[in-house]
Amino acid sequence: MGFLKKLKDKFTKNNKEQEEIEIYEKGLTKTRDKFSSSLIQLTKKYKKINQEYFDELEEILIMADIGVNTVMKFMDRLIDRVKSEKITDPEELKEYIVDELFVVYVNGKVLSNKLVENESGPSVYLFVGVNGVGKTTTIAKLAHIYKNQGKKVLLIAGDTFRAGATEQLKEWANRLDVMFYGGKEGADPSSVIYAGLEYGVQEQVDIILVDTAGRLQNKDNLMKELEKMNRVIGKVIPGAPHETLLVIDATTGQNGIQQAKAFKEITNVTGIILTKLDGTAKGGIILAIKEEVDIPVKYIGLGEKSEDLQVFDIEKYIYGLFKDFMGE
Repeated sequence: MGFLKKLKDKFTKNNKEQEEIEIYEKGLTKTRDKFSSSLIQLTKKYKKINQEYFDELEEILIMADIGVNTVMKFMDRLIDRVKSEKITDPEELKEYIVDELFVVYVNGKVLSNKLVENESGPSVYLFVGVNGVGKTTTIAKLAHIYKNQGKKVLLIAGDTFRAGATEQLKEWANRLDVMFYGGKEGADPSSVIYAGLEYGVQEQVDIILVDTAGRLQNKDNLMKELEKMNRVIGKVIPGAPHETLLVIDATTGQNGIQQAKAFKEITNVTGIILTKLDGTAKGGIILAIKEEVDIPVKYIGLGEKSEDLQVFDIEKYIYGLFKDFMGE
């Protein structure tokens, strides 16, 4: 039985899995329509595998934003497999393409998509990312998810520089009926976070989600700011922050990869949340992120609703991307 057929059997036997795979399928529609249809046309075009076939396949993968380095490694593996197993029919190669892209992501190890939790107090998650990537909305969606799990949630407005950022987060807290802590616009963000964390400890909250400014244009200042925040957070809650989550807008493509590289240089990013994946035909960026920066994607945004923010699952992603290509 092929890899995708195994995944289909796995997902259809479990109602919760089925609901989640439907969100993946819907959210990856743009990428699947472009990517799968190109692969289907390629398979129909060639009766035998030759160099032209490989050249076109390479171009399709690069256009899906999988990333040049990732594509080169993938093509080398695929060509070696074709030669060693003497494959000549493009139809026969379809399953191999899916398998090898899965292998490219896993690369001998499955990166954990679970957020680290603090067993002796509040779990603190620090959010970083440039303005406009959907950071505040993502924090709100996660707050909603945790609240539905019965957790006591606190939002801290550490972005004191962007006009209206504190009010925006406060508005979300009110809508979601979760706790909020903020300071005055222009206040020292570390001071606000320190006071907010003390408030969270006092109120015995379970989850603390901390927003930060995204001024990447001045990396030195941002680095110092984030270092100070980390020191302050660690003073109030030893071992915190338990995750530093970088929010990236999938529609920005390779620019998002550059943001990931830049933030990785200035702070200890432990996970990536990829938003607006439903708004792009270049959903292959997930594979590029893994290859280029080796930071696990923890969540992906597949729509506007809170349930469209999904824990990233490589199997659901591969299935959502390739089910049409394999004729599922």
